[in-house]
Amino acid sequence: MSESDKEAFLASFSAEDDKAIMRKVDRRFLLLIGLMYLIKNVDYANAASVKVLQVKQPSNIMKELHMTSDQYNWVQSIYFIAYIVFEVPSNLLLKKVTPRNWQTRIMLSWGIVLACHAAVKNKEGLYAARFILGMMEAGMFPGLAAQLCSWYRSDEMGKPIMWMFGFQNTSGIVGSLLAYGISYLNGKGGLSAWRWVYLIEGIFTIFFSAVVFLVLPDYPKSPRSRSWLTPREQQYLELRLSENAPLTHDSAFSKSEIWASLTDPRTYSFMLSQILLNLGGYGLSWQLPVITTNLGFAGLPRNQLLNIPPAGATVLSIIAAGWFMKRAWITRPAFIMFIMAGATTFFIVLATVRTPGVVYAACVLGTMFYSVYFIPFWAWRSSTLKGTTGTAFTLAFQSCVGQVGGVIGPQLFQERWAHNGYRASFAICATAIGVGWIANCWTWWLTRNVEWDVRRIRRLRIKAGRENRIFAEDDVKVYEERKFYGGLTKRGEEEVV
Repeated sequence: MSESDKEAFLASFSAEDDKAIMRKVDRRFLLLIGLMYLIKNVDYANAASVKVLQVKQPSNIMKELHMTSDQYNWVQSIYFIAYIVFEVPSNLLLKKVTPRNWQTRIMLSWGIVLACHAAVKNKEGLYAARFILGMMEAGMFPGLAAQLCSWYRSDEMGKPIMWMFGFQNTSGIVGSLLAYGISYLNGKGGLSAWRWVYLIEGIFTIFFSAVVFLVLPDYPKSPRSRSWLTPREQQYLELRLSENAPLTHDSAFSKSEIWASLTDPRTYSFMLSQILLNLGGYGLSWQLPVITTNLGFAGLPRNQLLNIPPAGATVLSIIAAGWFMKRAWITRPAFIMFIMAGATTFFIVLATVRTPGVVYAACVLGTMFYSVYFIPFWAWRSSTLKGTTGTAFTLAFQSCVGQVGGVIGPQLFQERWAHNGYRASFAICATAIGVGWIANCWTWWLTRNVEWDVRRIRRLRIKAGRENRIFAEDDVKVYEERKFYGGLTKRGEEEVV
């Protein structure tokens, strides 16, 4: 289809038509991917929660498996090592197997492995179970993100990302309440509470994999999409995407797109930012139940409830971030600079202050800023992805290397640094996040033209929507970027608002 035919076709839709079609897409995706990510995060974070179940009692997991605190830190690191190894191979199979089938496989297999955690007898068995769990879960987030790029424009990606991470952070509430409730099953059926946590959550995940199989769509022009979209709507959903978006009928594998990703400096700048942020963020999330328990505000099992305020504050801030981004008042990297400044500040507080109330407040706000960061980050990242294979590979490659922070983060909290509230550990985390702020400046420079173009087109689309029409005269240029900047000053095409 020629550019003039494409423009005429898109112009035949009104803003109300666009809203109606996208509401259909939202109904198919948003709640489902939110629940998938909620369940995934509950299942992943439960290792931190069970560490303080029946703490110092014979039925505590560390007592039963004869593990020290330093040995237990490897439970999380090993999980992320598996993620790093299997993330890219998993995502490269996404197109060939189809997203619905592959995501169903992911959830079913990890549910089975999680339930099997209840049967481990020693630390070696737990390490093996965590490695296999990471292997089975690998590819879920980058797979969903790659698929969403076929349904949402890059300037709209903040919405589905907000739903995923919003639900992800309610997992702090859900997981804490589950751990609190299941703690009362301690000893029932001859099983300790921590075994019940793994068994119950694993079985639920297995059942939910059937929901994924029945509900998750594939691509706009896939045969299954005809049951809820008209052919005209299917065509509209693909033609409205920007030039770099992965499409239904793209080939399942392209070596040239992989090579283009490997030689693009933006791949490594985004990756560096993610590693540094994850180093601090994963360290805090891993240690959070121990820190809040040691503050002495609540005894067993109410200590689990202290993890709810950080999760609640994070969910509210994620919703606010999604609302702010939708209006395109500033570019996404500019927004990230403010978020990073807040995260750095509160990690410095954790490294320098020991007053219980201040430490708890810093835990709440540090967790909040770290989690909000990824809403603009992944939306920003989506604007530079190219093609089906390129999108799947780049997201998986970046995500797997980014998980290095998940390997290192828990290891920063060694027992020898516990005597003063892990000041040295948090100082390292604060430094990593501060350097991550600098890394984001580099990435911002590398993407400055595309990001300005995304904001410009987004504001033109908002203006057209107010006039009940679709803006189709222009779109973001990714393959041959427009030049908005000469040196450090803006030049060239002016913004139209």
